[in-house]
Amino acid sequence: MSKNTRKLPLTEEQLRESDRLKALFEGKKKELGLTQEKIAAELGDGVTQGAVSHFLNRRTALNLEAAVVFARLLKVPVSEFSERLASDISRLCEDNPSGHGAVTARSCSNNPQAASSEFSNDDFTFIDQYDARAAAGSGYENTHVILRSTLAFKTEWLRAKGVKAQNLKVIYAHGDSMWPTITDHDVLLMDKSRIEPADGQVFVMGNLEGNIVKRLIRTDSDCWIISSDNPDKSKYPDQELSDEEINEHRILGRVIWRGGDL
Repeated sequence: MSKNTRKLPLTEEQLRESDRLKALFEGKKKELGLTQEKIAAELGDGVTQGAVSHFLNRRTALNLEAAVVFARLLKVPVSEFSERLASDISRLCEDNPSGHGAVTARSCSNNPQAASSEFSNDDFTFIDQYDARAAAGSGYENTHVILRSTLAFKTEWLRAKGVKAQNLKVIYAHGDSMWPTITDHDVLLMDKSRIEPADGQVFVMGNLEGNIVKRLIRTDSDCWIISSDNPDKSKYPDQELSDEEINEHRILGRVIWRGGDL
C-alpha cells in the first residue's frame, strides 16, 4: 500500500499570503541579493530550495518560523504579507508581558485577523521542541526522540539569561516528584551547556533507569543530594551522593524555565 502524502489544501487566506510573499520576493530579490537558496539556508538545516519554492508558489502554507525569516530578509514587517501571522506575534507579546514568551509555532491560529505587527523580526528565537521526557520521579527511558516543532522565546529574555540558542532544548516533565515547582507534562527549557553540578539548581540527569529532573543540593560534608521538591519524602526520598557518585548521574543540562497549566 502506498503512503498517502497528500496535504490539506491551503485556505483562501493562505493562498493570498503566498501571492503577496512571492510578489515581495520578486520585487526585492535583485535589490537585496536574495535567492531561494539563501532563504533556505536561513530557514535552517535540512530546508531545501524546493521548500522555499513551495512557500512562494501556493504549495505550502506559511508558518510562524518561516514568516519571521522571510520578513527579516525582505526587510518588511510580517504584516506586509500575512496579517494572520502578524496577529499571532502581537498576541504572543501581549500574553507575555513579563519579558519572556513561548508559543508553539505550529499552533498558530488559522483565522484571519485584521491586525498588523511592527515588532522586529529578531524579537523571537525558535528553539527545537522534542518529545523526550524527563521523569519527575524515578526515571523515564527515552528509547528514541522525535523533533516535534519549535517554541518561540523572546530573544531579549534569552540574552538576559545569558544563554545561547544552540545550547537550548525543549523537553517535557513526567510525574509529580518535583511538584509544586514542576508538574506532570510541564514544558522544560534545558541548557545543554550547563552540565556542572550547582547548588540549588534543577537539572535533567541520566542514569541507568532513564532521564530524571531533580534539584541538586550541596551538603556541609561536600556531598550532593539529588532532591525532589515534593514534600512527601516517604514517596519521593532524597538521595545523597559523594562527588564520585554524582558523576554516575550524567548531567544532560540545567532547567532554566518551565511552562505549564496553573
